[in-house]
Amino acid sequence: MSLPLKTLPTSTTLTPLTTSLHSPFLPIFHLPKLKTPKPLSLRISKSPSISASLEAGVGVMATKLGMMSFFEESGTVVPVTVVGFREGNIVTLIKTDAIDGYNAVQVGYRRVRDKKLTKPEMGHLEKSGIIPLRHLQEFRLQSVDGFEVTQKLDFNELFKEGDLVDVSGTTIGKGFQGGIKRHNFKRGQMTHGSKSHRQLGSIGAGTTPGRVYKGKKMPGRMGGTKTKIRKLKIVKIDDELNILMIKGALPGKPGNLLRIAPAKIVGKNIPKN
Repeated sequence: MSLPLKTLPTSTTLTPLTTSLHSPFLPIFHLPKLKTPKPLSLRISKSPSISASLEAGVGVMATKLGMMSFFEESGTVVPVTVVGFREGNIVTLIKTDAIDGYNAVQVGYRRVRDKKLTKPEMGHLEKSGIIPLRHLQEFRLQSVDGFEVTQKLDFNELFKEGDLVDVSGTTIGKGFQGGIKRHNFKRGQMTHGSKSHRQLGSIGAGTTPGRVYKGKKMPGRMGGTKTKIRKLKIVKIDDELNILMIKGALPGKPGNLLRIAPAKIVGKNIPKN
């Protein structure tokens, strides 16, 4: 037996069930709003260009001779380091921003025999017609106008008494040293039953962090590294002996190579930026 089908009137329209329909028997659903995706843009991060620091002016290379006491006119005793000059301090190469990407003056110092240099070094110097020189160093400047290859740099024209200079060189090597000599640590008691005299002591906790931090001051190799002493005063210039007297101690032992350049003072001879 078939049941009769009921037909809806033509004026009745079916409304689809949506989430906006509130009914005690239907849960209320809130659909999340769809966000339109933003167009992807490739961003290539450029690392800042790493450049060496500029010098306040061209400098010279010299040889450390030793230390002495200098008596000023007022009677004050000043400890000075005597610096001498061997044959050299000749401009061997000029680098420009257009060709090399930066401005610099390469200076050669200390004449040696031909067999003391390699063939590439000899070829570099013979290209400009310069005598064999042991040491070559660059002085990076803001401008290289007024410099020429084979030009000899005279320290009397670059410096005068009372000027401040930056001196860099290699310190005296001390070998493997302990914490007291290397880092000025204090020692333990030598009496009263103490068994810790010059030992290093604790270097960190056990469980946390369970390791030794990088850069921990410990015994190790001391000296033999490049260092710079800034803002040293030129006390005396002796033209007859061809020497300089600079106040204070300079790195290295007698006979050590030194690099002397005008002191860098921000806002005075180099820009603040």
